[in-house]
Amino acid sequence: RGAAAARRTDKPQDQGWAWMVLLAALLLQGLTLGFPCCIGVFFTDLQHEFQASNSETSWFPSIMVAVLHAGGPLCSILVERFGCRFVVMLGGLLSSVGMVSSSFSKSITQLYLTAGFITGLGFCFSFQAGVTVLGYYFVRWRTLANAMASTGVSLGFTLWPLLSQYLLDEMGWRNTFLIFGGILLNCCVCGAIMRPVQLASGSRDDLPKPTEEPGTRAEEAQLSNGATSPHPELQNPSRKTACFQMLQKYLAFDIFCENKGYQIYTIGVTWMMMGFALPHVYLVPYAIQNGVEERRAALLISIIGFINIFIRPLTGLLSGHRVFTGRRTYLFSLAVLLCGLSNFICVISAEFSVLIAYCVILSIAMSGIGALVFQVLMDVVEMDRFSSALGLFTVLESITLLIGPPLTGFLVDITNDFHYVFYNSTFFLISAALFMGLSFCALDKKSRLNEAAKVPLDNPSRYQHSDMAAEPQPDSHSLPAVVHITSI
Repeated sequence: RGAAAARRTDKPQDQGWAWMVLLAALLLQGLTLGFPCCIGVFFTDLQHEFQASNSETSWFPSIMVAVLHAGGPLCSILVERFGCRFVVMLGGLLSSVGMVSSSFSKSITQLYLTAGFITGLGFCFSFQAGVTVLGYYFVRWRTLANAMASTGVSLGFTLWPLLSQYLLDEMGWRNTFLIFGGILLNCCVCGAIMRPVQLASGSRDDLPKPTEEPGTRAEEAQLSNGATSPHPELQNPSRKTACFQMLQKYLAFDIFCENKGYQIYTIGVTWMMMGFALPHVYLVPYAIQNGVEERRAALLISIIGFINIFIRPLTGLLSGHRVFTGRRTYLFSLAVLLCGLSNFICVISAEFSVLIAYCVILSIAMSGIGALVFQVLMDVVEMDRFSSALGLFTVLESITLLIGPPLTGFLVDITNDFHYVFYNSTFFLISAALFMGLSFCALDKKSRLNEAAKVPLDNPSRYQHSDMAAEPQPDSHSLPAVVHITSI
């Protein structure tokens, strides 16, 4: 009987309970990444309640999204120490406590701490640990599992604004936040489903390698009996060395200094985030200010999410085709450019029909950005350092996600003109797209010249062959494309 049990637990991946874990991960992403999109529904009410300016009110969603991104390295440390299941449930508890506490807030600054920091940190823990555990339950079908889980983000974008507007009309924002606290406790239920993978002794080789998800080195010590052990690099070194090793593991400053492609991409995306989140925060109040009914204004965000359900997976599949191998950086830059240009539609008119057209085009561009943002990062960074490169990447972009909306809100307060939201968003997105596209083009040209210079000039046929081979080729050594999910 013991031998039979060992055989049953020897290879639990890609079958049985793994599909329940996938369903839990899908719900987690809808509950966590989908939630910040509904904050715009409460923007006007919060302003009136606390007599706050646009800039002061926009700090609330900015802090939430920034902490969701910046908490990645801390989440990885906790996953390594306690395992995915515990961290997901801890995140669900934190996000619930944050929203319940925010319903009793007496000032906008209290809201920054409760719904902004505490809830954002809870979202970070639940989301990233939930994505990590998929890497242990799926090996053969891991790409499919990540693609299916990504639909949870789009479902959240679709449903959260509609639910928010309904509850806001019926109960007010305080009672709505209280109910949201109860809803977010379902993250703990999803975490309970993600039980540790039990492997028979000697089967460690069947574990997926840590090249797919942020923090996937995390659970190896926990897989046998849920126990963990300190990281070998951090056993018995001096405190200074331990801190340096910790930074080296989770924040890859060395890659940033040495890898030009990673440097260009990180700077470009960090700059892009200054304008990327602005429509999500200000679209609903902009529509309401221009005479659109509140329910219809909330519907605009749901339209973006609904289209994402279908376009994002399709974009991910198309970008994985060998035709785009070596060219995904340009495809990503094109999506960012389209996202920036779409903002001119809102400047032309604020009629509801025109705003719907804007949401459709914006959603298509956003789908390209969301599907490619981490796939491009995998193209420019060696996979054995992907986790640490991702840590620095998310921390830097969280800084601009934090300051972008409040700075734009300050400009709107001064000018009393919401058009500056879309002017700013267009400027940051288009400039980031041009910077990345032109920089990668120059980098590719330099690489081709360097390859050509290595070929002996006395062998013309070989020179021609090497020059052609320097063009992007289908990557025979690259790993299969994996759809990584963020709040983008």
